[in-house]
Amino acid sequence: MTEQVRASHILLMYAGSLRSSNDRSKEDALQLIEELKSAVEEGEDFSELAKTHSDCPSGTEGGDLGSFGRGQMVPEFEESAFSMEVGDTSGVVKTDFGYHLIRRTG
Repeated sequence: MTEQVRASHILLMYAGSLRSSNDRSKEDALQLIEELKSAVEEGEDFSELAKTHSDCPSGTEGGDLGSFGRGQMVPEFEESAFSMEVGDTSGVVKTDFGYHLIRRTG
């Protein structure tokens, strides 16, 4: 069992999400994250999309969260990150913080 993974993400917060820094509606956040998912699937650069769209401070680093172990992220995020192969990108993952796209990088 993998003890650590490295991942990047794009986080879209919305009004009412935990520690939200954005006042977009939940529906608008979901629509935009779906559009970003399609853009990634069509070959657009994940890290550039994170720099442009992510509400997480990690966005300035292309969404890079570094390495983390089990128990360090919220359960939904952790489950997705640990279930992927290196290079894979998740579907939309909803947590209390908003909507994420996660790319496992290590």
